[in-house]
This record gives sequence, C-alpha cells and structure tokens, in this order.
Amino acid sequence: MRILIVEDDLELAVAIGSAFGRRGVASDHASTNEDATLMVDAMQYAAVILDLGLPDGEGLDLLGRLRAQRNPIPVLITTARGDVRHRIQGLEDGADDYLVKPFDFDELFARLQAVLRRKGAFQGSRVAFGNLRFDALSRELVIDDKAVTLSAREIELIDLLLRRAGRVVSRQLVEDQLFGMSEALNSNAVEVYIHRLRRKLEQAGADAAIETVRGVGYLLRLAA
Repeated sequence: MRILIVEDDLELAVAIGSAFGRRGVASDHASTNEDATLMVDAMQYAAVILDLGLPDGEGLDLLGRLRAQRNPIPVLITTARGDVRHRIQGLEDGADDYLVKPFDFDELFARLQAVLRRKGAFQGSRVAFGNLRFDALSRELVIDDKAVTLSAREIELIDLLLRRAGRVVSRQLVEDQLFGMSEALNSNAVEVYIHRLRRKLEQAGADAAIETVRGVGYLLRLAA
C-alpha cells in the first residue's frame, strides 16, 4: 500500500512517512497543490493525507478537483485549523476524515485504517494464502511456521501480491508501489525483485507461485 502525503512542512512530512513506513505503508510526498495533482494523476495511491495550508493555495482546492473528477480516493485532512467550521467545510467538500494538528502518529494510522476499511480498500494487517502467512505490521512472512527473510522491497512486493492473490497485478502498479515517484527505475528492476522473491518462495516450500502474465503483470496463484 502506498499513500501520498501532501504537506508543506518537510520535517512533519518526513516524520509521517517514517512512522507509516515502520507500519509497512510506503509513501510519496508533495509539498504543493500542483505537485500533488500531477502525482495523483500519474500514480495509483491507496489514500491521500492532505494538509490544508499549502504554498500555492488551499488543500481543499485539490480535494475539490478530485471529487469533481469523481475520483473516490480516500482523503484524510490534517490541519492546524481545529474549529468546527473548518472541520465541517472539509467533510462537506468530500474529505473522509479530519485530524487536527498536533496529532499522534498512532491515531493518524488508526484513522487511515478506518477510512480504508470503510472504502473496502484495507484487509487488515494479516493476510494468508495457501501456506503463506504475512503480517504487515511486523513485516514478517511465514511459510509453514518458518519465517522467511526478505528485503524491504520484497516485503512490499509480497504484501501487494498477497492482497490481490488470484488476480493479475499490473506491472505499472508494482512499479508504483515499490518505487513511487521519488526514485529512478532501471528497466529490469521489477523483474529482478520478482525473480528474487519467486526463488525465496520456492526455497521455503511455498505452495503458491508467482506467474508472469506476459505484457500485463504478475499473478500469485496456488501451485497446481
């Protein structure tokens, strides 16, 4: 899962990203309405954490554009404006939740989970498929009760594939979730991580396998 943090306070944005990263949630950062608009158009995010006071306008401007385009992406507003009038305005404009600064990162994460559950986009921290068991909070993959050592990118990849087990995951979505907007991407980077993860699953005795669907993406399926 990857979210977009729209926040002009770089220190706070980094802190939110780090806190979410420790909980298995990847993130990208935009500091302006313009950058956020470009990133939402280019990427598939699970949710947006949106500050209201941005250098080039109101965060509500971005929210309004999203809702005018009938984009249902969950939006959680974070702002120092705590009076009832501003909270009501944000919710009426289409926000899914509203959290006043300063806030606790645990509460922010809990509210994000609640929003995603309401939208049907969050399946909880634990996922199982065949003899694979994955916990997004501990970032641990277990196969037949034995922990499998994975790199950070491999953890993001198995999380993505497990949550869509039995369905094809497009290559573009894999790129978005693993690398986001902030990193240069080698042409074979995705294939490298798919190959490494596929090999580790095989070596651990997984009864699920990663299948490449040529020209489309990847599919985690139970071995025949």
